[in-house]
Amino acid sequence: MSTRDTAVPAYADLVGGLTCPPGAAWGVFGNDLGTLNFATAERVVAAATLVRRGVTIPLNWSTTLPSPPILGRRAPTHHRVELDGGGFDDYYDSFYPQMSSQWDALSHVEHPEFGFYQGRPLADVLDPVFPALGIDQWATRGIAGRFVLADVEGFLAGQGTPLDAASAFAITTDLLDDVLAAQDVALDTGDILLLNVGWICWYEGLDESGRAALGTGDLFAAPGLDPREETARWIWDHRLAAVAADCPALERMPFDKSSADGFLHARLIPLLGLAVGELFDLRALTADCRTDGVYEGLFCAAPLNTPGGAGSTANALAIK
Repeated sequence: MSTRDTAVPAYADLVGGLTCPPGAAWGVFGNDLGTLNFATAERVVAAATLVRRGVTIPLNWSTTLPSPPILGRRAPTHHRVELDGGGFDDYYDSFYPQMSSQWDALSHVEHPEFGFYQGRPLADVLDPVFPALGIDQWATRGIAGRFVLADVEGFLAGQGTPLDAASAFAITTDLLDDVLAAQDVALDTGDILLLNVGWICWYEGLDESGRAALGTGDLFAAPGLDPREETARWIWDHRLAAVAADCPALERMPFDKSSADGFLHARLIPLLGLAVGELFDLRALTADCRTDGVYEGLFCAAPLNTPGGAGSTANALAIK
């Protein structure tokens, strides 16, 4: 049975006003946690009851991949420091928390017209003492709830139309509905939706020259969510706490920041306050779900507690 909160306005009712643009959820929750507010304590308790086998499945790709890094990020250099008496400490140079499996904080993307989530000014985001919209907002709370895996790759393969991970394939809301129906699973308030498109598996099959071609810092073709407004509407009206995928940008690439329907991030993060995850390694979880036919379970993640941080390593687990 759905537990959808009818007190929260539908997307169609996010009409804006003097201090809030259309399509924005500013002021809905009264804090800066964004859609994580949907993952209430009651929803986490319900998610915990889904654990049947005690199987823990990490969703974190190696911090050394992709190599070379993509989208202008840099590779970390790992140093070991030998301790007196034996043993080691480590430190990293050029560590980009959003190079591999990652969360985007609500300060990661600014809307080109309306600015940051909740209308926060840049001065608030850069405040040296209490920076707004940083990843610490989620780190000090944690991310937990019911996950639902949408195996887009597996569904399309079963339809005889396999997904090309090197293409700019757009995952529409109709396709998501079809995938979830085929898996006999329905979304509910506070869920964390995980999208398997098979990108990481495809990437690891590339040769050195193929990986180098993606590591120029430029945008390249990759599958992901359809960038049109309908996707934002669907996510909000399902009351999702977070959406994460195994592709580089959650939405399809290349994206077009000059168009309102060309860059989904601008709607999801600064307008709706959605927790966005990218490059999650969903291979083991997908294999497990295909084996037992259960596409839901308990999800937990602990982002880095960095005040004002624009993102974090995923630090995520699925438990079934």
